Formats: sequence, C-alpha cells, structure tokens
Amino acid sequence: MIAGMEETELADIAKRLYALPFDDFVAARTAAAKAASAESGRPLAAEVRALPKPSVAAWAVNMLAAHDPETMRHLAELGQRMRAVQTELDAAALRGLVQERRKLLNAAVESARTAAEHEGRRISGAVATEVEQTLRALTADEGAAFAVQSGRLLRVLTADGVDRVELDGAVAVPSASVPTAHDPSALVPEGSGPGETGQKSAPRAGPAVDKPRLRAVRPARRDASPSALEKAHAALDEADTAARDAIEGADQQRGQLEDASAEVEQLTAETRQLRARLKHLEEQLERARKLQESAAAETGLSARAADKAQRAAMLARERVLRLGNTPD
Repeated sequence: MIAGMEETELADIAKRLYALPFDDFVAARTAAAKAASAESGRPLAAEVRALPKPSVAAWAVNMLAAHDPETMRHLAELGQRMRAVQTELDAAALRGLVQERRKLLNAAVESARTAAEHEGRRISGAVATEVEQTLRALTADEGAAFAVQSGRLLRVLTADGVDRVELDGAVAVPSASVPTAHDPSALVPEGSGPGETGQKSAPRAGPAVDKPRLRAVRPARRDASPSALEKAHAALDEADTAARDAIEGADQQRGQLEDASAEVEQLTAETRQLRARLKHLEEQLERARKLQESAAAETGLSARAADKAQRAAMLARERVLRLGNTPD
C-alpha cells in the first residue's frame, strides 16, 4: 500500500490519465508507471500500472468533468435541492426540479458528447443513455456526486430513487482528497471552467467526516513486468472493456425495447379509447344534424303558415274597410 504524498501523487497521475483520449489510456498508463518507477520507486509504479481502464460511458463522463465542470456543479447543486425537497415532501416543488433536471441532463449529455468527439471518439446512442443514467445518479446521491465529478470514474452508475447508489469499484483512488458530502460546490476544483484540460488540481479536501461511500480500486500489487506481459495486460484490458461495453450496450438496448413496448401498449390503449370517443361524437353529430334538418323544415313550414295567415288577415281587414265605406 502507499500513503500520504504518494497517494496524492497517484491521484494526480490518475486524473491526468482519465482525462486523456480513450485509445491513449493504456500506452499513457505504461509510460506513467515507468516514470513513477524512476522517480518514486516500484510501489507507486505498481499502483499506477494497476489503474483500471474506464468503460466508454465512464470515460465520456470524465471528459465532461474535464471540459465542462460547471455543468456538473449545477447538477450536483440541483441534486442537493431535490433531496431537500423530497425530505420536506413538497410535491409541487419536486415536479419543478424534475423538469429542471431533465433540461440540465439533456444539456450535459450533449456537452459530454461534444467533449468526447473533441477527444477523438464519437459515442453511440446507448453510451449516451448510460452517460445520462450516470449523471442522474449524481443528482440522487452525494457519494455518486463525488465519484462523477472526480474525473476518475471507472464504470456507469445507476440510481433507482430508493437505494443508495452502489459505488464499489466506481472511481479510481477514491480516498484522495475526499470532499465533504454535504457541499457539492467542493466537488469541483476551484477556478475550473468550460474548456479546461484534464490537468487540474485535485478537488478541495473537506473535513474528515460524512465522506462518500467509496472504496479504493486497487488489485493486488504486481512487480515490474516484462514488456511482452505488459502488452498482454493491455490487450486484456481492451478485451475486458469491449466485452463490458457490449454487455452493457445489450442490457441498455433490452431496457429500451421494454420501454418502447410499454409505450406502444399504452398508446394503443389510448388510441382505442380515442377512436371509441370519436365514434360516439360522430353519432352525436349525426343526430344533431338530423335535428337541425328537422328544425329547419319545421321552421320553413311555420314561416309559410305565418305568411299565409298574415295575407288572410290583410284581406279580411280590407273587406272590413270596404264594407264600412259602403252605404246601407
């Protein structure tokens, strides 16, 4: 194990590695391990060599942390407000915050997509969905907020709104510079802003209480390895990442299929109801038209009868006048 200054150095190395383009990680990790061995000795080099390669979605989130930390800060602050409102059982306020979160998540996913493309990798729709899922977890759990904003995320996070987010193995070197869990503004390095690169100072340390639930991600230490073995480990990392991405992508697609099927079923039921309503309204319209036609016909007859009666009354009046003017 390493401690103290070496752990801080490991966190700085990890921060730089996880801010690099996805395909550059393995080679950069090997170079960083060699440099650490020359400068600080084998213990730190072994820890650097053991840093896991992130999934594509986690890498995209790290790109967002490196290029647009302000967006993450807004999400973390929104999450704190949402948790406060949930505690107060204020349903109206919560609905407003949920709508605000939807807008922020959409903007954040687009920002992550742009940052990833800037670093040479386009992300698929499935990966974008995983990025959104992870950012949603950021708003649900304080520990997840640290993991996501650390810039050293390793895997996708999920939040069901009931259980706390599972964070084991979620972030590299999690014990370094852990901020206070109740202060989301401490989770982003001071002076960060859009467009900055991954080489930033570590997050500000908070009091050593109420820390997020993170465990160090460190496989057993390994001695310096021959070049061929390092290449084999690099190939294994790539294969593991590809397999994990494929499995997660398949799971995500199944979830999307289930959601789409449920939506089709709901819309089908609503369509049936609307068709039944339309048929009922058309029947009412037909009856109203018949009543209108009948009323129009009766109105015509009444008008003609009134006209005939008016003419008869006029003739009768003229006859009375003639008789009145005729001498007996």
